[in-house]
Amino acid sequence: MSMTFNRHGVWAIYRFEMARALRTLVQSVVTPVITTSLYFVVFGSAIGQSMRQVDGVSYGAFIVPGLIMLSLFTQSLSNASFGIYFPKFTGTIYELLSAPVSYLEIIIAYVGAAATKSAALGLIILATAAMFVPIHILHPLWMIAFLVLTSVTFSLFGFIIGIWANSFEQLQFIPMLIVTPLTFLGGAFYSIDMLPPVWRTVTLFNPVVYLISGFRWSFYGTADVAVEVSLVMTLGFFLLCLVVVGWIFKTGYRLKN
Repeated sequence: MSMTFNRHGVWAIYRFEMARALRTLVQSVVTPVITTSLYFVVFGSAIGQSMRQVDGVSYGAFIVPGLIMLSLFTQSLSNASFGIYFPKFTGTIYELLSAPVSYLEIIIAYVGAAATKSAALGLIILATAAMFVPIHILHPLWMIAFLVLTSVTFSLFGFIIGIWANSFEQLQFIPMLIVTPLTFLGGAFYSIDMLPPVWRTVTLFNPVVYLISGFRWSFYGTADVAVEVSLVMTLGFFLLCLVVVGWIFKTGYRLKN
């Protein structure tokens, strides 16, 4: 069995997925930008009037990492899940599985395209936020690292959802009813230190807390939990998703039937 990396096959799938995003460029970019602006109008102006600072950071600037993470989660999940679900829906998944492209190369192409789109959108939202509040990034390299790692991790998660889903309703189930609520309850718009001790302890079981906290640390040097813990939790989720994807391709779960 040849171990040569099929870069042409990977590039073909990657380019196809990116072209699909470019066809809906206005919807993919304008909608999140408008949503971000509305968040600043509602949260930044209304709540910011009564909550001037959080951990020494103005409230408007404090919610920027949370807004970017919220966008990363939803866009990574939707891009990756739809990308692999659509071939299943149309039946072209069998052509893909029979092509001279390994499972690893399929994952790299689909997850790479989804992560590229969500990371780019995250940077666009960051630029949008900079028009509303002054933003200073203390650790830019760590910010990029958390951005890329989160995009890849949730794209892997979305890839799993796309294979698991048997309908468009199931495709939206986890992002809408699980991930989005966990994001809002994960400190995107507040510090969990504001919560009563009991609820703060409960919140620490929310994995999204660690992702948002680590990303916010890269901006302002403050975090709800230690940045080392955030990094370990993010890497742990990434490895878990890798294991699940590996199992799916090994067993053919919902791919070959």
